[in-house]
Amino acid sequence: MTKLLTSLFAVLVASATGFASAQTPAAPAPTQPAAAPTAPASASVEAKVAMCIGCHGIPGYQASFPEVHRVPLISGQNAKYIVAALNAYKSGDRKHPTMRSIAAGMSEQDIAAVASWYEKQGTGALEPAAPLPQPNARVAALLQKAACASCHGTTYSNPVDASYPKIAGQHKDYLYVALRSYKVDNNPVVGRNNAVMGAIARQFTNAELKELADYIGELEGEMQVQPQSRFR
Repeated sequence: MTKLLTSLFAVLVASATGFASAQTPAAPAPTQPAAAPTAPASASVEAKVAMCIGCHGIPGYQASFPEVHRVPLISGQNAKYIVAALNAYKSGDRKHPTMRSIAAGMSEQDIAAVASWYEKQGTGALEPAAPLPQPNARVAALLQKAACASCHGTTYSNPVDASYPKIAGQHKDYLYVALRSYKVDNNPVVGRNNAVMGAIARQFTNAELKELADYIGELEGEMQVQPQSRFR
């Protein structure tokens, strides 16, 4: 009898222990670390271009440094050239302070996006059969000496490589300032370091560079000002 009671008591204790275990809440699962916030989406190309349109999106807009001249036409310019130009400002090979400060804040992706956007904004390809206005004998000799067509193409709007700019129809006052800048040395805020263009520009007086700029600026080109009041 005593042995029977002892066995029953053991069964009751085991049952009670099992019931208590069943009622004990399970330990919570380990907390997962919070996911890192996602990076904001890249700004649209319109936001990147917004820094450019204040000058390049206004017809006739003039810069005042290093002298008064219209800012260059870039709508329709080769994207590869725009990339090269912005990288030259970024590296200091081109020294214009405003453009250097803008380029310094642009990533490679920004530069590529802006260049691609502007390349698509031109007037379209010129008729291949359209004859160029004939320069006078003096300008013709200057063009031959400078060998402009060997890089910028026979129409000055079809460069042999897209890293060279289209120059036909570019603002003549800008061309004149740009050509002279290749002759500048040892100036921290004016000048362009380019061995080929420097060697060419130094062959000419400033008056001759102006004659070249005036002729090329009068040609029909593929570039234009694409007015942009604002982006929405």
